[in-house]
Amino acid sequence: MSQIMAQIEHIRNEIRAAQNRGPNASKDVLLLAVTKNVDVDRIKAAIGSGITALGENRVQEIMQKYDKIPDHISWHLIGHLQTNKVKYIIDKVSLIHSLDSVNLAKEINKRAQKAGRVMPVLVQVNVADEETKFGLPTEDTVDFIKEVKDMPYIKISGLMTIGPLVADEEEVRPIFKELRLLRDKIKQMELPGVAMDYLSMGMTNDYRVAVEEGSNIVRIGSAIFGARTN
Repeated sequence: MSQIMAQIEHIRNEIRAAQNRGPNASKDVLLLAVTKNVDVDRIKAAIGSGITALGENRVQEIMQKYDKIPDHISWHLIGHLQTNKVKYIIDKVSLIHSLDSVNLAKEINKRAQKAGRVMPVLVQVNVADEETKFGLPTEDTVDFIKEVKDMPYIKISGLMTIGPLVADEEEVRPIFKELRLLRDKIKQMELPGVAMDYLSMGMTNDYRVAVEEGSNIVRIGSAIFGARTN
């Protein structure tokens, strides 16, 4: 068994254990392999080990790798997305995790219309209110969704957050719980055209707690591929 295959099997076991522990856990959790700075051969090894979805932080890396990866694999844009880069990935990704401004929503809507598709997006929420991270303040999220929900070529499909990097993952639990409660609140509002299907939260350092708190997309890079050099 390759190292990558062993790592993926270990992570899947950890996810299942977290699902069993957490009363708020989702029955289905997507393991999104984050391929920032990962070469195509190692990505293909992960695909051979059962990975079906890849997450990229950078538009440029999606463009470099896209034609080298099998067509059945779905791509997610998980990093900050600049409006001038939307046109390059609008026909390539199945989900954008990082919608955080009206201007970006307008650009995605415009480019999706030209591409003849409706683009599923997650609203990025800066729950921890970290100055170094993108995302909307928690208290602004509902008003933002109300403002952009009627754009016809965007489908609001859930929420995403990035937990603060801490030594003890238990410290991040309140952040993930707050996002889950926000998701539940928005779902109860039954806003037309808005679905709260996805909670994208949890990375290598904190995905177990995220799954316990209801995440159904975890974004795992270094735990699969090893520590990045940059």
